[in-house]
Amino acid sequence: MEESQSKLKIAIVGAGLIGSGWALVFARAGHTVRVFDPSEEVRARVLSWARNSLDEMAQIEFDEDPKKILTRITVFDTLEDALDGAVYVQESVFETVECKTEVSLSIDALLGEGVIVGSSSSGIPASHFTQGCKNRGRFIIAHPVNPPHLIPVVELVPAPWTDEGVVEFVAKLMNEVGQMPVRLTQEIDGFVMNRLQGVMLNEAWALYEDRIASLADIDVAISHGLGSRWAFMGPFETIDLNAPGGIEDYAYRLRDLYAGMVREPRGWSDEVIQKATDERRSILDASDLAARRAWRDTMLGRLAAFKKSQSL
Repeated sequence: MEESQSKLKIAIVGAGLIGSGWALVFARAGHTVRVFDPSEEVRARVLSWARNSLDEMAQIEFDEDPKKILTRITVFDTLEDALDGAVYVQESVFETVECKTEVSLSIDALLGEGVIVGSSSSGIPASHFTQGCKNRGRFIIAHPVNPPHLIPVVELVPAPWTDEGVVEFVAKLMNEVGQMPVRLTQEIDGFVMNRLQGVMLNEAWALYEDRIASLADIDVAISHGLGSRWAFMGPFETIDLNAPGGIEDYAYRLRDLYAGMVREPRGWSDEVIQKATDERRSILDASDLAARRAWRDTMLGRLAAFKKSQSL
């Protein structure tokens, strides 16, 4: 944990969309990246996906050299080879306790002295799948937003047994590779970002189920309304600027209004999910989902480039 954070060897375990995005994050920052996935099919497409993503990023004003970045990424056929010499491991396997436990134990058995492991778990606390690891003090949640190479934020969530030095090391590393750490003081299911997103999604589903507005109109309310502010400021700064007297003025004026809006979560029924699916597929055919994701990534890249240019 005392090693310099310049030109480190980073291991990526699990090379789906999240893991491959992490590979780009670390490689763009100048680190050597060693990638492993148990699926031969997934391993085979890592470098081509990275090449295409880097080419797209180069077209939207990111100033890195795609070819140079790509030379820093190597794909390995075994976990042992990928971990060899790594000082930090970013695990991004399938989101179940069983899968996370299995891979954590496998990594733990091969872990060199002082090597730290961050998990991309999006809502499962590390204590649920690292309790059996002999080096469990060196495991931590490092949860990004998808895609991590275009949305630079990461939640750091220690387990009760995570060493304090691990938190400091990972926070410093994430800052160095261009990510903005959100540090939680203790575990909670869903962490911060998905809990905030969950409240909004629950209300969005309820508004749709009650026929208050269509899916498209609810999306517009966020994409052209609230989301415009959220692209560069959070909820507390937003309300601090939305009342003459700042956050205190806003809170005293509107707390009763917001309290009256709170409803019990009702769950997302099969019926309303099917209705929403039919409505979305009438707008965007399932065969066009991949192309729309690519469009999303292009828009995110342009937004990231703009925010970088404005030091936001």
